[in-house]
Amino acid sequence: MTERPEQYVQRIIAYVEGQDPIAVQASTAERLEQLVSGASPTALCARPAAGRWSAGEIIAHLADAEIVIGFRMRLVLGAPGAAIVAYDQDAWVTSGHYEKRDPDDSLEQFRVLRQANLALLELLTPEQWTQHGVHSERGSETIQQMVALCAGHDINHLQQIERLVGSR
Repeated sequence: MTERPEQYVQRIIAYVEGQDPIAVQASTAERLEQLVSGASPTALCARPAAGRWSAGEIIAHLADAEIVIGFRMRLVLGAPGAAIVAYDQDAWVTSGHYEKRDPDDSLEQFRVLRQANLALLELLTPEQWTQHGVHSERGSETIQQMVALCAGHDINHLQQIERLVGSR
């Protein structure tokens, strides 16, 4: 059964409840590195079931998602009220050949992009945090909401990777 957009938002936001979304985001790259450190290439590339992503594919997804969130935030900051287009993450997995990507390279890409996005967030004024765009599936989203969703998204995928390769 596919989640409706409002169900997705509720589920993802619940992961970050009671936590500082910026702190969550700032710790994600290090936590990813801890989780995959010492994991065999076989473990990182193994899909748990048909249609489910491997740990390596999840890391590639996180790297690409960081490009997306960085663009979305910059779009909204430069043009408040702008349209935010949804994307099909499963199509990106296939078209982006995530199964062929080196997990270490994906992790490094994620780390650099996340660092750039966090640096941007440090510079925002209180007014900028309330600027919004209009997501094609979820409706109005402020920068603050985007940041919380991103942090919850991190936690969701970190938990998946923990289950796939075990905690380290």
